[in-house]
Amino acid sequence: MTTVVFTHGTGVREPHLTGLLAQVTEGLAEAAPDVHLVAYRWGEQYGASLAAAGASIPDGPGAGAGRGAEGPGDPGDEAEEWARLYDDPTAELALAAAGATAAATPPGAAFPDERPRALLLELAAKGEERADRMGPGLAQAAAQLARSPLLAPAAEALDAETLSWTLARALTAAVVAAAIEADAPVQGAGDARDAAVAALAARLGAAPAGTGRGPVLRMAAKPVVRLGSRYAVRRRRALTDAAHPAAGDILKYLARGEPMRQGLRDLVASLEPPVVLLGHSLGGIIALDTLISGPPAGVELLVTVGSQGPFLYETGALPSLAHPDALPGHVPPWLNLYDRRDLLGYAAEPLFPGRATDIPTDSRQPFPVAHSAYWSDRAVYRAIGDLLP
Repeated sequence: MTTVVFTHGTGVREPHLTGLLAQVTEGLAEAAPDVHLVAYRWGEQYGASLAAAGASIPDGPGAGAGRGAEGPGDPGDEAEEWARLYDDPTAELALAAAGATAAATPPGAAFPDERPRALLLELAAKGEERADRMGPGLAQAAAQLARSPLLAPAAEALDAETLSWTLARALTAAVVAAAIEADAPVQGAGDARDAAVAALAARLGAAPAGTGRGPVLRMAAKPVVRLGSRYAVRRRRALTDAAHPAAGDILKYLARGEPMRQGLRDLVASLEPPVVLLGHSLGGIIALDTLISGPPAGVELLVTVGSQGPFLYETGALPSLAHPDALPGHVPPWLNLYDRRDLLGYAAEPLFPGRATDIPTDSRQPFPVAHSAYWSDRAVYRAIGDLLP
């Protein structure tokens, strides 16, 4: 009887592991009834944990001795409000436009959006030094705002001063968002951002800055969108508690992975051959590394599912094998399955032609669901069953 040793992925712990094993057992039994499944529960013994109960996690703003209570308008709220604008620079304009009411324009009078539209086009043509320091996207952002269908209703809803600042924030957010998208190595701090907003607002018709207007400008530079008052920062400890097994497992394996590999060797040594190693995600890396570094006797097939082993090899991060070194001859046949929508699943065959066989799958789920949907996909089990010894 063939024994399949299932090595789970990163972050998997009880009670989820039991449910996962039940699903894999059921799927394999349908494709290969004579197979016996054994779990390598490496996460329980070797997985990452917060050994000092999270002492490395900083307290959020407002916490700690001597600090006042958090409230609306503090720097943390401001940062989240800007994060909302970086995600959607026109969020404030859309909010204003949604509250606009139709008003008749007297004959011969200028429409409320005519002047701001002309000023935006002038900005697109001439630029603004302090905004340009934040990134190169001002001309495109200004031209797009001038054409935006949100401009006219927002101009109806807001007075000219408020509209100037709202447009300035939208432009600054668009420039910063473009720099983020381009992976710019340096981003401006809050003071540089606020200076860009003030300069743009002045160019768009806001009252010129005068003596003693610093605090007023600072408040005018702030967005008015709300994001749940720093949810992520407030809950950093809880979020870390939830996320650290996944991220920590990967980091711990790459730094100190030998105990995990040795644990798999010891488990395989206790089993009757033939043995198949089946690994998901980080489990596939562990299985691959174990076979490369010194294969346990009796292993006749390696199956990796949604695994990053090929990517680590190509980037030079796979502990047991550096690109372009060849896969050792003692490594058994390798079946590698990946879903095209799984951004954590990689192809092995182009890197190891003749040694690895790729089978693309399609769970019809988006990422990140696709990364765990393999185990409810019958095609995955059929592909594995066809190659089992």
